[in-house]
Amino acid sequence: MASAGAAALGLGVCVLAAPEIIVGAVIVAGVVVVGFAIKEALDTYAEKRGRPQVVRPAPETRPMPETAPAPQKPSPKKRPKPEPKGPDFPPVEPPEVTERDRHRCEPVPVPYHLGGNKLHDKCADRIPNNSFPGGDVFVNGKNFDALQLATRTLWEVKTHDIETYNPYILRIELEKQVEEVRRERDLAAACGFHFRVGVRDEAHKAALERLDRTLDIVVMDWC
Repeated sequence: MASAGAAALGLGVCVLAAPEIIVGAVIVAGVVVVGFAIKEALDTYAEKRGRPQVVRPAPETRPMPETAPAPQKPSPKKRPKPEPKGPDFPPVEPPEVTERDRHRCEPVPVPYHLGGNKLHDKCADRIPNNSFPGGDVFVNGKNFDALQLATRTLWEVKTHDIETYNPYILRIELEKQVEEVRRERDLAAACGFHFRVGVRDEAHKAALERLDRTLDIVVMDWC
């Protein structure tokens, strides 16, 4: 019995090693238990041979998602550099306006003439359309001899008897008169007034015009 078992075991091992041996050979050996085990092993092997081998596909390699490039921030536009405008000095403040300066161009009648020369005063008072006869008119810091408001004309009257002057004194006197009436003309013009010079004769007028032809000189035939 022991030899038979050993023979059956050896046959079983051979069958397991060579699956081509049919099942009936195991039954002939007479060992039912071992044959049953061998049969079960063969069935298992047959299943494995007959079953198609499942080939597992290699894991699919998915393409890496492309990373979208980060949106570029638009570069800030360069502002044009301002052109140099020279030294940055603070604005000059206007000078303080006093009450006197505010009214300096308003004509102010003066109830008398300066100088006390009767001929001079008569010629000034008789200027046609004189708005303030009998006195001077104060404008822009100066007493003028007369004012014609209708034409906004200020007057300076000269009644010197130049024929009695010697040439040297005459030249000095005429130069002095021209300098004086130029200054008065500028004061009148600064306040928007016209300016005229009144003289008694043509010789006086001609002598002044030789020194300054820009002066407006009138011969006062009313005095």
